[in-house]
Amino acid sequence: MEFNDDAVKMQDDVGKPWRYEEDGCTVTRTCVWSAPGCHPVGCGLKVYVKDGEVVKIEGDENHPVTKGRLCVRCLAMKDFLYHPDRIIYPMKRDRADRGKDKWERCSWDEAIAIIKKNYDEVKEKYGVQSMVAFMGTGRQGNIGATGAHRVLGTPNGCYPLSGFSCYGPRVSITMDVIGSSYPEIDYAGGLPGSYEDPAYTIPEIIIQWGKEPIYSSPDGFFGHAIIDLMKRGAKLINVNPRITWTGSRAIENVCLRPGTDAALAMAMLNVIIEEKLYDAEFVDLWCYGFEQLAERVKEMPPSKAAEICEVPEEQIIRVARLYANAKPASIAWGVSIDQSPNGSQAGQAILALMSITGNMDVPGGQVLVDMTAGDGGMQEDIDSVGWPEMKQELRDTIIGREEFPFYTGGLKMSQADRQLDALETGKPYSIHLTWLGETNLIAPTCSAQPKRWYDALRKVDFNFATDTWMTPTIQGCCDVVLPLASSLEMETIVPTHYGGSPNYVGALNKCVKCGEAVPEWELYRILGLALNPEAWENREKDFKEFYDIAMMRAYEFDYDELQEKVVIQRDVSYRKYETGKLRPDGAKGFNTSTGRIQLYSPMFEAVGENPLPYYFEAPTTPISTPELAKEYPFTMMSGAREIGYFHSEGRQIEKLRDLCPDPLVELNPKDAETYGIKAGDWVRIENPWGLAFLKAKVTPIIKEGYIQAQHGWWFPEEDAEAPHLYGVWKSNINTLIPHSRMGKLGFGAPFRTTLVKISKAHEDDLIEADRFGLEGEDGKPLVHTDNFFRIDDPTLDPTAR
Repeated sequence: MEFNDDAVKMQDDVGKPWRYEEDGCTVTRTCVWSAPGCHPVGCGLKVYVKDGEVVKIEGDENHPVTKGRLCVRCLAMKDFLYHPDRIIYPMKRDRADRGKDKWERCSWDEAIAIIKKNYDEVKEKYGVQSMVAFMGTGRQGNIGATGAHRVLGTPNGCYPLSGFSCYGPRVSITMDVIGSSYPEIDYAGGLPGSYEDPAYTIPEIIIQWGKEPIYSSPDGFFGHAIIDLMKRGAKLINVNPRITWTGSRAIENVCLRPGTDAALAMAMLNVIIEEKLYDAEFVDLWCYGFEQLAERVKEMPPSKAAEICEVPEEQIIRVARLYANAKPASIAWGVSIDQSPNGSQAGQAILALMSITGNMDVPGGQVLVDMTAGDGGMQEDIDSVGWPEMKQELRDTIIGREEFPFYTGGLKMSQADRQLDALETGKPYSIHLTWLGETNLIAPTCSAQPKRWYDALRKVDFNFATDTWMTPTIQGCCDVVLPLASSLEMETIVPTHYGGSPNYVGALNKCVKCGEAVPEWELYRILGLALNPEAWENREKDFKEFYDIAMMRAYEFDYDELQEKVVIQRDVSYRKYETGKLRPDGAKGFNTSTGRIQLYSPMFEAVGENPLPYYFEAPTTPISTPELAKEYPFTMMSGAREIGYFHSEGRQIEKLRDLCPDPLVELNPKDAETYGIKAGDWVRIENPWGLAFLKAKVTPIIKEGYIQAQHGWWFPEEDAEAPHLYGVWKSNINTLIPHSRMGKLGFGAPFRTTLVKISKAHEDDLIEADRFGLEGEDGKPLVHTDNFFRIDDPTLDPTAR
């Protein structure tokens, strides 16, 4: 084949305006969020449009961080926009046809009228608290809970991930411990000189703790910054049960047993304190509860943690010393921490590591957001739009409040597991209307026990959805679906870390329009004016006004200026605790009740939780349930990202499916040999809660006795109708995750510590997944006896502590 130089020729467009003409195309410089599925990194794109259609997408070399680099999801965006299966018009069907492919196109007016009729009937008969707005990652982020509070007028906005085991725990814990949002590693994202900026220092050590950012670019952190920093001399320590791609380049791989992160962090604290490797001046001036913490971690010497974590004692000591002696050092901690019932305590201990070593808010350490300009409160401002206006007696009805006040009060969302309980039992009250907003919750993306969610949602009086694709959840449960715009069809902003980290803000500049799809905020306004007009009339007339009032007030620029510049880096300074920039009152210190980093948490104590970090064994492990482990000897982990997909999104895009064609489960070569499994064989994975089938990937990166199962799988090319629902049950690993196994604060779930057994399967076996766990043959639902945490030894129940 002849090589075509022109096909790969680079065009230097540095300095070009946000929109210009080139070779008969209108080129728009923009940033991206979702869709395609993405965290809020806001990578820079150049979108080439000719005759109203996108013809080419390239990376924007003007972007100060991504500098023209793009992932495959962005490069495949044209295929996303114009895919024949994409929803670009409103659709309806009769409630009796749930699960059947009997959708009819309708007008926006008709769709809104159907929704309003059902809304009014439910509101009058049962009250707005009987409604729930479920949300996913969002298509126009930072406004998720607005759908519940301001559109429906209900307190029950719900992210249906069991224990809301993604980002929510980290943010909630850090707001109490350090008074700021999740402290990301400082990768110079907000500095005009990038890594060479005179204000910046390359970290000597980076710990990746339960995180592989080059695949996920999580929550606004551009993952390839890790590679950039390693090229400039940073050394990597990887804390992960598996050897990841970046882990293969690390100086240390701490392959701990899943769910034991709190024990490891406490042991590292033990070493650092006992050997006096901590920053005594910082601790003395800026930390609260150090003496109590020092006493607590004496309970976790490295020898004890080594036994718990299944890693060498010498390695724990070595890693603790490497981190403490590095100046500066940073920790990138990921969703693996959230996805454990013990995750809140692990996060608390990791924050203590960052703090006592003096790495908080220093160049190359952990960077915190400036509160004096309102930045640190921006996420709360947006997510709680409609909440302040809600009457207190209605707020008090939020599901889960009495049991989990820290969760519901901090996140202003109903507790996810208790929301399923309410759907199933009608307690504390029944649910009669749901809005499924950009969430494919019965796919293996978030909900534990998705077949129970499916059974429960099908019985709700009225369900409607808003999304870009037809999904198994919409097909199985909904009556109306409204089409949402992609990130190339809207004008909005993308702040890294949802505004909680001082890096940069990007503009999404509208490039094209497809069908009748509308941006998320515009859809909220359409619904709000119809359903809850008093909250919308005589308010913002368009999204620009909304953002200038509610969001952009945190900055010194308005939306129009951002649109023209495409990306604006935020003013980054360090050691803001010394200058009063971490507190809205301008006083020195941290924005906590004590004015210091709270190693000992008064808030945890106030809600009945232990104020200091502690370790407890996860609910289903060989240690906590040895009898169960005899029959189910493997520990299943899930949640590792694939480069082609964002959770359940993208499997109908041919280019992406070619990269990742099949659902895979990783297992060690010795285990594969023992069970007669070869690479590419179907593997049956089961436990008392569920059943799933995935194809074997035999690899030494995972230890014996463990498997790593991919999440998010469904098969858009398969039969759409129930019970098959695009094959959503076939590889649905979340059917294996038990319900309601969270910690005392309501956070966490055993997504990485569930016991299973495996065996070789055959194609003919796969149909069994469609039958397992759904309603019985008589049409009545199966009795679910697993609503709450049940283990024979009550001392293992974290909620009993």
